[in-house]
Amino acid sequence: MLEKFARYPLTFGPTHIEKLERLSTHLGGKVEIFAKREDCNSGLAFGGNKLRKLEYIIPDAIASNADTLVSIGGVQSNHTRMVAAVAAKLGMKCRLVQESWVPHEDAVYDRVGNILLSRVMGADVRLVDDGFDIGIRKSWEQAIEEVKTAGGKPYAIPAGASVHKYGGLGYVGFAEEVRAQEKQLGFSFDYIVVCTVTGSTHAGMLVGFAADGRARNVIGIDASFTPAQTKSQVLSIARNTAALVELGREIVEDDVVLLEDYAYPAYGVPSDATKEAIRLCARLEGMITDPVYEGKSMQGMIDLVQKGFFPAGSRVLYAHLGGAPAINGYAYTFRNG
Repeated sequence: MLEKFARYPLTFGPTHIEKLERLSTHLGGKVEIFAKREDCNSGLAFGGNKLRKLEYIIPDAIASNADTLVSIGGVQSNHTRMVAAVAAKLGMKCRLVQESWVPHEDAVYDRVGNILLSRVMGADVRLVDDGFDIGIRKSWEQAIEEVKTAGGKPYAIPAGASVHKYGGLGYVGFAEEVRAQEKQLGFSFDYIVVCTVTGSTHAGMLVGFAADGRARNVIGIDASFTPAQTKSQVLSIARNTAALVELGREIVEDDVVLLEDYAYPAYGVPSDATKEAIRLCARLEGMITDPVYEGKSMQGMIDLVQKGFFPAGSRVLYAHLGGAPAINGYAYTFRNG
């Protein structure tokens, strides 16, 4: 579905799928859990899901003759880290707006993890004291204008690369990659579990798996704590992406499966259950998830298995989207492990 789109390679290639044997056994053994390791997809600044999206956005940035990538996220944004890494790789400048999306007061929160890496890679990082919103932000639009005023040529990349016209393409590619791996494995996955916030990862998967009738088997775990806005954005991105790839079928609201039970108490703030899910996954599988995104989707998947959401015998693919550097911003929370 993606043959007609330009792609700038930023990843190693297909990401590994591994069975989480010990976690599956711990949760009763009735469901087989696998992880697709998007967190290990590149040598660029610890990688992650945003690189799949950027592979289809960067050709447009290059074609525009831009000299500066301009993007936005929270203080511990995985996305802005990846934009900084790609800018460095391309020899471009990078302007990042880091808003106060998370009500978190760890003493080193704005000096470690993702934001530290972005600074090390040479990004011009600007802290802005505005709260969480997945929509288009004034601070980002202002940063774009400031780059222009200074004589630069900005290329605008929205939060999560999500509402960009090509934001959903990378995860259509994910679905195609999974199908190829399923042929090698000799079985198909019954469900795919993914963390959902700005929406294009989920939306791209939804479109990609719609091609073989599995759109509603993509189970989004909301981590935004603004689920109505998030679901609406997923639907919008999915419809745009479906049109781009000429899917040949309409994406309807019921195709977006978004579970709202795990984002509490706020975006970026882990509940006790999220913390326990992070510890459990780490201690059984040595796989690190973060308090903002993957910890919450891991919590959700664990809870769904325990509740019997997945029928016995199901094979569940957990999309590990990356983001582990953010755990450094929660050092006090995990000071005793």
